[in-house]
Amino acid sequence: MGERKRPQSVLVVVCTRGGEFLLMRRTRPAGFWQSVTGSLAPGETPRLAAAREVREETGLRVGGALIDMRHSVLFPIIRAWRRRYAPNVCFNREYWFALVLESRRRVRLNQREHLEYRWLPAQAAAELTGSWTNRDAIRALACTFR
Repeated sequence: MGERKRPQSVLVVVCTRGGEFLLMRRTRPAGFWQSVTGSLAPGETPRLAAAREVREETGLRVGGALIDMRHSVLFPIIRAWRRRYAPNVCFNREYWFALVLESRRRVRLNQREHLEYRWLPAQAAAELTGSWTNRDAIRALACTFR
């Protein structure tokens, strides 16, 4: 087996100032929509991982625009995915970030990870995502647009 994943990850909610949220449909599991996510590499900080994941998954370069939401969530790792981690690792710590754009941008998907993307209003994005942490992060960020 290759290198084990760190049980730490980032969630980056990408949205426009007008309140549209970017969601991408994963290749696996089928029908699973989410914001930008990814595990931290060895020695990588959450902020660097967030910028790297945005670039890898969307082609967007964040520069200094990444906003640390100063929130993290601990959640159980789905049993089917635990083999990617060291033995007895059952929980992952997810750090939340936001990227607020002036308007919609064309996204260049990484075809190994995502099949399509949509820009959606907050409520529709929150309902479509398959992740409760993603839903909570979208709702938290949407409150800043009201």
